[in-house]
Amino acid sequence: MVKELREKTGAGVLDCRKALLSHEGDFEAAAKELRDKGLAEAEKRADREASEGVIEVYGHMGNRVGVMLELNCETDFVARTDQFREAAHNLALHIAFAAPRYMSRDQVPAEVVEKEKALYRAQALEEGKPEHIVDRIIEGKLDKFYATVCLMEQPYVKDEERTVEDMLKDVVAVMGERIIFKRFVRYELGEQPEG
Repeated sequence: MVKELREKTGAGVLDCRKALLSHEGDFEAAAKELRDKGLAEAEKRADREASEGVIEVYGHMGNRVGVMLELNCETDFVARTDQFREAAHNLALHIAFAAPRYMSRDQVPAEVVEKEKALYRAQALEEGKPEHIVDRIIEGKLDKFYATVCLMEQPYVKDEERTVEDMLKDVVAVMGERIIFKRFVRYELGEQPEG
């Protein structure tokens, strides 16, 4: 069980053994403890520089869609691990599939948000919704909009019960160091640039 837990979490042998003993062999509880411990360790390192990492380049569907992204970590040791490189590849795969326009909601331009709000307000009023609930309707629709266009809020393509942000938190917990998803660009053949 120690070996299996180590493979799942990336934690050290002694940490896996201690977690299994403290949870009387409950594999899931031990894995959760190690994940939480990894997140706590990573949070302690939040102010450390993350200048190592990879530039992942991914071509999809006969090279009709291309993605380039930068995923950073603290050490070149972590950057060279299979788990880190797999995370970068999976992020690129997700971006190729889900076509996010922004990294997070704070990167969505104010004019785009205002345009969406105006559209949702007009729709709600046209449907005859009472004025006193229109703002709540707008907020709900904005949350759905963000989950569509913001990478970190999108349902992760390999596990739609979780977001991309959740997937990255798992990688941080396993690696035990600060990981930053710095930037990405997605190209699709024949697509017109926004602007």
